[in-house]
This record gives sequence, C-alpha cells and structure tokens, in this order.
Amino acid sequence: MKWVSSLSTKVSLEAAVQEVSEQVLQALGERSPDLGLLFISSSFASDYLRLLPLLAEKLPLKCLIGCSGSGIVGRGQELEDVPAVSLMVGHLPNVEMKIFHLSEEDVPDLDSPPNHWQELIDVDPQVQPNFVILGDPFSFPVNDLLQGLDFAYPSAVKVGGLASGGGLGANALFCVHDKDNYKLYRQGLVGIALWGDVSIDAVVAQGCRPIGKMLQVSECDRNLILSLEGQPPLTVLQDIVGDLSQSDRQLAQNSLFLGVVMNEFKSAPEQGDFLIRNIIGVDPKSGAIAVGDRMRPGQRIQLHLRDAHASALDLEDVLRRYHKHISEESNSAMAAVMFSCVGRGEKLYGKPNFDSELFNKYLGLLPLGGFFCSGEIGPVGGTTFLHGYTSSFGIFRPK
Repeated sequence: MKWVSSLSTKVSLEAAVQEVSEQVLQALGERSPDLGLLFISSSFASDYLRLLPLLAEKLPLKCLIGCSGSGIVGRGQELEDVPAVSLMVGHLPNVEMKIFHLSEEDVPDLDSPPNHWQELIDVDPQVQPNFVILGDPFSFPVNDLLQGLDFAYPSAVKVGGLASGGGLGANALFCVHDKDNYKLYRQGLVGIALWGDVSIDAVVAQGCRPIGKMLQVSECDRNLILSLEGQPPLTVLQDIVGDLSQSDRQLAQNSLFLGVVMNEFKSAPEQGDFLIRNIIGVDPKSGAIAVGDRMRPGQRIQLHLRDAHASALDLEDVLRRYHKHISEESNSAMAAVMFSCVGRGEKLYGKPNFDSELFNKYLGLLPLGGFFCSGEIGPVGGTTFLHGYTSSFGIFRPK
C-alpha cells in the first residue's frame, strides 16, 4: 500500500490538473494509481464539468470519488476560499472497491431489513467493508443512510463529509468507476466501499468541553427535553451557566451545546464520550429545551461549551489517544483524509493549518487530503453520525 497527497493552487484548471497529476505519477513511480479522493475548491465552479475529462487524460485512475468545497486540504495545507485542487491517490494491491452514487429516491424505508441496504450498496457484509462517503447537503437524507448502513454493516467504519461552497444545485460530486466511466453529479451522494488488505480508523474531534454536572433526562418528547432530574430543564441550565466564570457565561450566550453520553455502561464519561448536539430553542413558559436530535428518557447529558481553546484540546486529546492505540499495533497509519467543518480553520483558530499540523504532530507527515465540509460524518460510541463544527479523520492502514 502506498498513498500520495497532491495539491495545486494554480488558477487555471488545466494547470492545476497537470500539477497534481505530475506529483502523483512522480511519487508512485511504476505503481498503479488505484483509488483517487478528489477535492476541488468552489472557485472552480464554472469548470466542474471539465475536471474529470482533463484528469482522465493525465492519470489512469481505476476508481475515484470527490466533491467541491469552500476550503481544500492537501499536503499539510488548509486552503480556504482560494483556488485549489487536492488529489489523494492510493496504490492498493489486494484491495477491492465498489463505487456508488445514490439519489434520495434510492434510499429504503428506515424500517427495511438489512438486506435492502446491502442490495442498495451491492456489497456483501461478509467481506467486512469500510466506507468513505461524500454527499450534497441539500438533496440527500444523509442521516437516514447512515442509520441504514449502521444497520446493514454494523462493524464498518463510515467517514466523510458534505460538499460545501455552493447553494442548492451548485455543489459538485464526482465519481469514476473505471477510466472510461466518469460522472459529475449535482445532487445525491457518492461513496466507496473498501475491503481486503485495508482498514479505516476514524478519529472524531467535536471540539467541546463539558461544564456543570452530569444530568439525566426525566421526561422528553421527540427532540424536546421536558424534565431534567425532575426539574424544568431551563432552570437547570440557568443554574449551571450562572455558576460559570464571566468569560464562560459570555461564551455560553452563543456557544452552548448539549452532550449526550453514548456509552450508558460507562460510569464516568470523559471528553469524547459525548455526542454533541445543538440547543435549538427554549420555552420560557414550560422550561423545556429543544435539541437538534431525538432524545429518550433515562439518557445522561452534560452541557458543553465550544471555543478555539476547547476545540484544540479536544483534537489533541483524541489524537493522543489514537497514537497510543496504534503504537501498540504492528500496522502503522499510511495516509489520512480530513473532513473539517467550514466553521473551523482560520475562522476558529485565527491561523491556518491548525488541525492538520496537530494531526502531523501525533501521526507524522502522512499523506493528508480533504476539505472543509457542510457536515462531517464519523462514529461516536460505535454509531455513525452527521456532525457540525467537527473534524473527522479517516486513517488508512493495511489490515
């Protein structure tokens, strides 16, 4: 297995494709370019249709998926709101691949049995695939698909992101099934299933720190929390925020979130054990709070704050733990793809390349590509979710 990360900031699409192709071919040598992961900035929106034909002339890729983004990651750089093309290419002997494109009408009902989802993807769960998924945020029910894939392929890792930089119908999804079959889509979802001598590890940093005490949901209705520990939720929330420092109280006005414990058997959840969800509204009369997800009675929750410092600490913590985990194994990480929220990057940290440099600190100078997303896909507590304000890394290793 060998991976190459290429990047071009040429303002001409022809020149950019030429540059990334030369970088890939030089690094691969005689090895075959088997899989491409392609990310192109929305600065090239008028050229999306020409991208794959130009690339096919330069680089005989067997399979490829890709999408557009407002910011692009490649070769250790995070380039936001500027022209850029990033291409990750893998030489993957003894690896099987299946490319798929789905539209909204293709998705089975959520009550469908697992075999309906397996037929949709056309991959046998016995081969133990993992998935990279790229979707359009406006035209595809990504949450439904993630639930179905978790149902049909429970042991599979699923990572990815939603295209960014364009409005309704303006994003782009790319896929190549073979060197003569390349497609540009304006809606839906593209993905790839990988199996054989390859594994994908997921590292997800949600960028929040817990505040206050652990609480239990006493009563709820869908996404409304009606009672916490037998009290009106708004009262509990106000008490917790009132005990914070002045700076944290100010931060809570705009950056207060709810963390839901994902492992109910863990007696003392730590940072990273929570699924972070938005608090989307409150009812001053009843004291109920609305959350951006379905809740159920008995769940444990904790309030969280998000800022640059919390995001940095969270990412460092998950990377440190992952590095410790793989250092105990023989198969080291070979490459990674980074799916980071458009709200991170320079907008959050005030300087470029923060997440990718922290990744390199713990994992070394691996080939790293990716983009800034309108939503990030990755697992928390063994279940796959669509996140916001998150950095989700898919890390490739030999199996």
